Amino acid sequence: MIHTADAKQKSLRPSADMCREQLARILGSTDFDATDREHRFLEYVVEECLSGRNARIKAYNIAVEVFGRLDTFDPQVDPIVRIAASHLRRSLERYYLTAGKSDPLVIGIPTGSYIPTFLAQSPANEGIAPRTGVAAPPDRPPPGADDIRAQLERLALSTEFPDTGRTGAFLSYIVEEVLAGRANRIKGYSIGLEVFKRRDDFTQDDPVVRIEAGRLRRALERYYLVAGQNDPVRIDVPKGGYVPVFHWNAAASSEGDSAVGDDHVAAPSAHEQRLPRLPRLGFIGTTVVLAIALAASCWTVGRYVSVSPSRLSSKPDGPTLVIAPFANLGSGPNSELYTKGLTEELLTALPRFKEIKVFGRETSTALPTDVAAAQVRNQFGAHYLLAGGVRVSDKRIRVTARLVDTSDGSVLWTQDYDNDLRSRDLFAIQSDVANKVATAIAQPYGVIAHVDVVNPPPDDLGAYECTLGFYAYRVELTVERHAKVRECLERAVALYPGYATAWGMLSIIYLDEGRFQFNPKPGSPSSLQRSLQAARRATQLDPDNSRALQALMTALFFNRQPDEALRVGEQAVAANPNDTELKGELGTRLAMGGQWERGAALLDEALAFNPRGGGYYHGTRALAAYMLRDNPTAVSEIKRADLQKFSLFHVVAAVIFAEADMLEDAHREGEIFMRMRPDFIPNIEEELKARNFRPDDQLRLVASLRKAGLPVPAGVEASISNFVATP
Repeated sequence: MIHTADAKQKSLRPSADMCREQLARILGSTDFDATDREHRFLEYVVEECLSGRNARIKAYNIAVEVFGRLDTFDPQVDPIVRIAASHLRRSLERYYLTAGKSDPLVIGIPTGSYIPTFLAQSPANEGIAPRTGVAAPPDRPPPGADDIRAQLERLALSTEFPDTGRTGAFLSYIVEEVLAGRANRIKGYSIGLEVFKRRDDFTQDDPVVRIEAGRLRRALERYYLVAGQNDPVRIDVPKGGYVPVFHWNAAASSEGDSAVGDDHVAAPSAHEQRLPRLPRLGFIGTTVVLAIALAASCWTVGRYVSVSPSRLSSKPDGPTLVIAPFANLGSGPNSELYTKGLTEELLTALPRFKEIKVFGRETSTALPTDVAAAQVRNQFGAHYLLAGGVRVSDKRIRVTARLVDTSDGSVLWTQDYDNDLRSRDLFAIQSDVANKVATAIAQPYGVIAHVDVVNPPPDDLGAYECTLGFYAYRVELTVERHAKVRECLERAVALYPGYATAWGMLSIIYLDEGRFQFNPKPGSPSSLQRSLQAARRATQLDPDNSRALQALMTALFFNRQPDEALRVGEQAVAANPNDTELKGELGTRLAMGGQWERGAALLDEALAFNPRGGGYYHGTRALAAYMLRDNPTAVSEIKRADLQKFSLFHVVAAVIFAEADMLEDAHREGEIFMRMRPDFIPNIEEELKARNFRPDDQLRLVASLRKAGLPVPAGVEASISNFVATP
């Protein structure tokens, strides 16, 4: 039972003296295995926080005042503070697992910030402590067990909180563990076993807990911006751990909950630190509900393909948005790169909303910068158009953005942004503008998923061009461009090993080296092993990165772990339901694994919001139609794919045309394929197994290959059948 007497609860709030006593306890312990520099780091940030100077706890000040760097220090060039903070977090974690496990107070440095947090862990209060970011008023006790359980039930019953057993079970488990005084048991391993029913050999290679924790944080943040604004208690799961914190909701109090006593810590909450303070736009708020679909990879640059009625009918109800390429209004060698970069950031930041769909990258970038709103409405049926321009002059950059209602061409919202390139790096500006645009448009309803400040893109135009080159490669899937992009990305991750997106892209490049035989490198580890290693590196750096999750799913699939691949894919799409690239990739993997109908449905959903691109996915959709014996759709889709420089396009076309009795076309495609990949058909059994086709599907494909006139070796069918019959 939790005692709720005022005197008892009042003593549980960590005072400044308690925090300093705990700091001295840590610094004096031989089990705190940090360097002298990290000792100074911890002491500095704690004292600044306790003195009410949170605003000064920045990388620059830490570098100059703790590490003795010159006043010319640039945190984008010198990573000393980020590295030291990472080491300090690990040292604190080890300390609290050993000598500090019974200490009354936990001091932490959450990921994404250098501002310390303070959490009471005394058995007397059963793990409950007010969040240090929002202090309770001096005479008010923190929420008790009954208050917290009532709030948990309020969340469970709300239609604004995801009605999924996984999210609810996760939150219920960690809350009840804290209420039972077992906060120290809340680790990724125990959550994996007890909530997600993993086996006892579960390791961090399985990202399920990190993915679902990110999803839970976003769900809680959104809930408290919408239905939970006036709830009495707030439950949060701070980034960097899984232990929940509880405090009275300042928005629900009329007693000035934001007041802080002199002896209590008053750090800004994680939400307050990360959410830009933009004005509410009443008209936009009632007009636009944003959350969007990302298509992060290019597959074809053929002629324009309009949205088919069957695909439009599969779209969910709700607003839709097209982002036009921002216009380059400046001059200079990097002006065009800045403009493309901003458009790319918008296509990456906006899809993290969930209430609206955005048409994908290829469809967007194929439009002219001055596309008319009426054209967008007529061709795509989209409700809104986001457009603008970028002007670079000397060291100044100006961005103009506007939102247009496509029904009548009226401008609903517009804003200008000015920045000095000498004071802020390009990528921070791009991310900031993208987030401000998204937040301003969706303010009352959506919660922008902010850029992770721990692993920002490097301030290096060459490295950034590598990522743009990756998308250009995915347009055509050619051997020549593959080699250039691989070399560029390998150079980028060598220079910037914390660049998660580049690691994810490199994983896909390594995978193509093996599955498509693009520029294979002999030796060990194999290309497939390198692909999996790079994907795991990407997800470790950024567990919520969509491209990293896509890479991990695909790498696992081709490393003969299809069940695990599909599990990662399902989790990734559940967390990012409007990401068309993830949805298309999962649809492809499900289809090839034998779930042709569901795979086809997901591919249709993805392609509906990217009709201009997705050539590879059109090809997979054609193959699914072939397997479902829908020859007209198969023929239509393979013609839409039109990847003439990609060898596997031709073999899929050959089997489809053969089954449609278009034998002349089938023979032509088969001959082209044999010239491009003479090694494939002699090893057809192994090639099909590598793609995890079911034996029945393998036999069907082999029969169609023979019908198309391809030289399938004798005895392949018997070998496949014997393999199935062998116990």
